[in-house]
Amino acid sequence: MNKFSFYNPVKIHFGKGSIDYLRKELPQYGKNILMVYGGGSIKANGVYDDIMAILNDLNCHVFELAGVEPNPRVETARKGIAICKEHQIDLVLAVGGGSVIDCAKLIVAGAKVEEDAWDIVLKKVLPKEGLPLATVLTLAATASEMNSGSVITNLETKEKFSWGSPVCFPKFSILDPAYTFTVPTNQTVNGIVDTMSHIFEQYFNNASNTPITDEMSEGILRTLIDVAPKALKDPTNYDYRETLMLAGTLGLNGFLSLGSRGDWATHNIEHAVSAYYDIAHAGGLAILFPNWMKHNVHVNPARFAKIATNVFGIDPSGKTDEQLALEGIEALSAFWTSIGAPNRLADYNIDAAYFDEIVGHCMVNGPFGNFNKLQASDVRAILDMSL
Repeated sequence: MNKFSFYNPVKIHFGKGSIDYLRKELPQYGKNILMVYGGGSIKANGVYDDIMAILNDLNCHVFELAGVEPNPRVETARKGIAICKEHQIDLVLAVGGGSVIDCAKLIVAGAKVEEDAWDIVLKKVLPKEGLPLATVLTLAATASEMNSGSVITNLETKEKFSWGSPVCFPKFSILDPAYTFTVPTNQTVNGIVDTMSHIFEQYFNNASNTPITDEMSEGILRTLIDVAPKALKDPTNYDYRETLMLAGTLGLNGFLSLGSRGDWATHNIEHAVSAYYDIAHAGGLAILFPNWMKHNVHVNPARFAKIATNVFGIDPSGKTDEQLALEGIEALSAFWTSIGAPNRLADYNIDAAYFDEIVGHCMVNGPFGNFNKLQASDVRAILDMSL
């Protein structure tokens, strides 16, 4: 393992009826609340009413920012920042999945600086403080409810970048698996793929001697492979939704990367693709990740072989590590396809027309990836394999 320091201050309230913790938590922050949410599903499924009843009981002054996009836009965050500054917001309450929470993180950071929000994403401005942030999770996927990271898109410049700051850790997050019962099938699939991809990004890392985090990662992956089809068949089963939600949080709250630095090259490539085509983030990952794996098997075949044997249960008898690795990658791709994820860019009607520009965006900071540094030619090869 690498030497490491670890910090995660987020308080989690997990389980059925956890929304009641709002009554205890909110009063310590103030009365002026900005509630940030997406396309309105929280009004259809009752979550909005549950929250508003509590906010009204607490005599809060509630301002709303609705319509956060699946790939959250810097323009939307700017609107939230303006509300915060105009109305002296005390706390931002993000109600939704990772996109809503990611947007809210830029809002709480941007509300405390004079510079433009995009300069924060570009890391030209490092916020020293942020407004308090709380979350109510309605989609299990990104662990944004328990980390300080965010991904924001700028459609004007066709850029999509990840960024983060300690000031963006939520003060507390409420996770009620029942709030995910009405998540559409495609969004549930996206959450499963996203969770698994986060685990893979950390599993393929720059360290050696990582048996603890390896076992944790492999165990969560096996559980997801077992539970995912059941949850898709029986979406209101509390036990299944509970498992998916906890897996999503553990997938990227820092526990699985203790002592190592994950790769994250596939995410970098997907961000560039979806900045151009505005596709679902998890859909892009489902297409790109198996091809990143195939392209990088030669780096450490034994690492990939562990996934094949320990996660997918492939019999290693008489096979080389490379043979096992390739079988494992095919098993992963087949699993994602079996639950409804795409497996080719053509599924989104994407061709190679903008590949040169996408490669250029990927390489803006030079070679990238902690498991294996990718050059422009590597990125182009992975994109071509994904057609």
